Amino acid sequence: MNWKTSALLSTLYDHAVQNRALSSLGARVLWNYDIDHLRSTIATQDPHALTLDIPCGGGIAIHGTRHVAADLSQIMLRRARRRTATLLQADLYALPFPTSTFDACLTYNGLHCLDDPATALRELARVLRPGGALTGTTLVRGTNRDPLITLFQHLDIFGNPGTTDDLRTWLTTAGLTAIDLTRIGAVTGFTARK
Repeated sequence: MNWKTSALLSTLYDHAVQNRALSSLGARVLWNYDIDHLRSTIATQDPHALTLDIPCGGGIAIHGTRHVAADLSQIMLRRARRRTATLLQADLYALPFPTSTFDACLTYNGLHCLDDPATALRELARVLRPGGALTGTTLVRGTNRDPLITLFQHLDIFGNPGTTDDLRTWLTTAGLTAIDLTRIGAVTGFTARK
């Protein structure tokens, strides 16, 4: 299964995420995660900051007029179009922006789907302006949900999620500082600065 081409997977995922009751139940049952953490993180975004949101999925984090929503999947971009017109199909490993373009970068619930999250984080750090913030969430190993993560890997839905310690190392290696990690269940929320 491929996030870029699987219409069924993308549509089902986005429908669940957009539905408040389904997303709360799914996050709690699957990952022992309180999705209100994600909602409160999204609510604190600066609507005036030039922001890159990748993968944007169906657009739940779109907030403000200076928000660039990007995703590898055209299916997800079509779903995000209902929230913004500033959409771009882009590969997280090779962003089509000059160095130091954005005030903020967001990457919610996408790193665990990648084969090389460390490279993706370096690329996000590259397009951040000095002083800019990177904010996101990702599923991590090292919890009692590892068998489910392994199953999703075998189904080719997930890539190579690391542990919370791996995430800290990847952020540090990307040249980011002021790293703050918050693990809730199998999900770690993070912020860091360039």
